[in-house]
Amino acid sequence: MKTLIRNCVVWDGSGAAPFSAEVLVEGERIARVAKGTTALSADGAQVIDGQGMTLMPGLVEGHAHLSFCGAQRNTDLGDIPPEEHTIATLHNAKTLLDAGFTSAYSAASAKLRLDVVVRNEVDAGRSPGPRIRAASPEITVTGGLGDENRLHMNRDSFGIVADGPDAIARAVRTCIREGVDNIKLNISGDDFVPAKGGMTVMREEEVRIACEVAHDFGRRVASHSRASNAVKRAVQCGVDVIYHCEMADSEALDLLEAARDRIFVGPAIGLIHNTLYEAEAFGITRAMAQDLGMERCLESSQRTYEQMRRRGIRVVIGGDYGFAWTPQGTNARDIEHFVKLFGYSPSEALQCATRIGGELMGLDTGLVQEGRLADLLLVDGDPLRDVRVLQDAQRLCLIMKNGAVHKIAPALSR
Repeated sequence: MKTLIRNCVVWDGSGAAPFSAEVLVEGERIARVAKGTTALSADGAQVIDGQGMTLMPGLVEGHAHLSFCGAQRNTDLGDIPPEEHTIATLHNAKTLLDAGFTSAYSAASAKLRLDVVVRNEVDAGRSPGPRIRAASPEITVTGGLGDENRLHMNRDSFGIVADGPDAIARAVRTCIREGVDNIKLNISGDDFVPAKGGMTVMREEEVRIACEVAHDFGRRVASHSRASNAVKRAVQCGVDVIYHCEMADSEALDLLEAARDRIFVGPAIGLIHNTLYEAEAFGITRAMAQDLGMERCLESSQRTYEQMRRRGIRVVIGGDYGFAWTPQGTNARDIEHFVKLFGYSPSEALQCATRIGGELMGLDTGLVQEGRLADLLLVDGDPLRDVRVLQDAQRLCLIMKNGAVHKIAPALSR
């Protein structure tokens, strides 16, 4: 299968200026990127006239929760029966691909095998969705984020509770046995639960054994680390992807910078922003959000990620989408948040959503270059002038994943 995209302006994801070009896709990869007026042979190829639109890499969701289905409380996710939960997760995968996200790095599954099953269905071509690196549920400690149990009542949410190195090691091995690509650890708490975000609740020996076991099996480890001590603990124990980090002090930032060639970070700012400004319809007033510490968290994130940008630390988009007030499919709003809240240029923010996301996935994606996987978007508009165009699915006129067309606008398919 060959596809030739003509008459387009390529933004290749590298940070270089856009250029006019033709792009030839053969099989699952980009075969040629011909700049200028060079006319590539269309022999045997499906030809798409790009009509001067922007051709760019597919987006990468760096903090995916595909099995989060509009929850208002953590226990909502535990209450969904596994059969219905699997179907809902499949729908969410399609929703994410429809929004232009051709890859998703999961930051936790609400039940152990949900990500794994959906990843396998997508890989087999039986269901549409992005490339998925499947995650474990959030491994936590008694009283930590994800532990909704009480002495008189057991309640599931999105967590696996394990205390002490032996129990943590067993939980990690169980998740790996069941097929996950990523392990998630909740090292710190969160302002939505009694164990607050400033608390570091998972002990060093627990984090270290989780990383050692996961790495022995060739898996990566991600962490929920809001507190500065939780960030330091994650770096020092070998965590690969560190989420939130908004309370990082100068020592923690120095550690992150020293490890910048090894780690990735992600602010997951969408949930904080929307809790503060858009959750009133779900019973969380602005005053309640402020009492939860959301305004403080947003301000801390702005200070921290301005430093991350200056220090050249690799940052990915992904904002805890999947709660009631952060619906699946609105994930591209994170790109706008990076520009408006963190001081990234549109090009820098788009690189976080493409090139750096591809590095996180560990795949030849995220760039429009010869030999790369053909995950492409043809956008009616210029994202470098206004990143918000990527939030409008109607302006995503072509969505291609792995060289196969997932969506093409009627005007392009004539």
